[in-house]
Amino acid sequence: MTTSIRAGLSIFLFGVLSAASGCEPASKTGAAAPPPVPTVYVATVERQDLNLTTEAVATLDGYVNAEIRARVRGFLKSQSYKDGSSVKAGDPLFTIEGDQYAAHVKVARANVARAKAADARDRTLLERSEGLSTTGMLSQQDLDDARTGVADSMGRVEGAEAELAQAQLDLSYTQIRSPISGVAGVASVRVGNLVGQDGPTLLTTVSQLDPMRVSFALSELDYVRFPNRYKGFEARDLAWAQKQFTKLAADGKTDEGDTGIELLLSDGSVYPLRGVVVAVDRQIDASTGTITLQALIPNPDGSLRPGQYGRVRLPRSDEGRAAIVVPEKALIFVQGKYSVGVVDDGGKVTLRSVELGARTLGLREVKSGLNEGERIVVEGVQKISDGAQVKPEPVPPEPAVSAEKSKG
Repeated sequence: MTTSIRAGLSIFLFGVLSAASGCEPASKTGAAAPPPVPTVYVATVERQDLNLTTEAVATLDGYVNAEIRARVRGFLKSQSYKDGSSVKAGDPLFTIEGDQYAAHVKVARANVARAKAADARDRTLLERSEGLSTTGMLSQQDLDDARTGVADSMGRVEGAEAELAQAQLDLSYTQIRSPISGVAGVASVRVGNLVGQDGPTLLTTVSQLDPMRVSFALSELDYVRFPNRYKGFEARDLAWAQKQFTKLAADGKTDEGDTGIELLLSDGSVYPLRGVVVAVDRQIDASTGTITLQALIPNPDGSLRPGQYGRVRLPRSDEGRAAIVVPEKALIFVQGKYSVGVVDDGGKVTLRSVELGARTLGLREVKSGLNEGERIVVEGVQKISDGAQVKPEPVPPEPAVSAEKSKG
């Protein structure tokens, strides 16, 4: 009996101890493990010069646009140029039937001859009257009449000569020539049409395409911030601009050290040549808050045409020098404020508010909130929070492009 009790007690104690020993490891394995420290890529804050620019929508036009109009009435007889072709100053463009104007010239010339003959007769009569007056055989009244006749005949000669000049001028208007060298547009009227009926009819336009005028609007704020940049334009004529074109092509800068304006075409491509600003409008447009600037840009091959749209980039040389710069992807935007994750030597993150400046090519100027030499998170910003611990790694270099791929 005693032996059985002892055996049962031993089995019970063994079960209790076994249960107790089994519960302790379970409690240990059930505890939550701490999350792994995230890996982020960091970069050191540096100062660098930013290539800051101002962009504006621009329209292009010829340096000179000469509207060719019919100044006399008549039927268009001929067109002497091919639509859209280059012409030189003095080249014939159109001819208007001129028979009636040639006839007017003949009539006017005859009237001049008659007026001169009458003037010669009156002068002869005056000479005779003056001779008779000295002998007392002619009254003073007759002498005065003779003198008046000469003055009247002189006026008639001048009037007839003026009519002849006008008739010759009208006749010359039937031969229409280009006043400038350039490209003549498509004709607005065709041979056989009546022109000049209700005023000077537009026949075509000849444009000087080298250089081109580039007009664009600058905001009032940009104009006010840099007033000295838009002064002293009185001497900026075509000769000055052409000199600067040569300087820009050779040295990349003008006499003033400016890099010129850059033109972006409608497809986003950059025009290979740079231009210079030559004029500023007299007033700011109150409806848009902008002021119009005009630049000249070389167009030796004639690829630019009037009416084109594009964008201009103006260098902002007054800003962006030795600026603290961060990549835009490192910025965290929360509730209208920007911050960056600053990582100390121990891998602890501090979210730092920053005041931002200009933006260019994926970079952003930081005006305050960061110091040169600090490390910031540039990749993995979604993993960080204020006070979090991270494993900082340097940003890996961009993968090299193989020679075969670059050729392709």
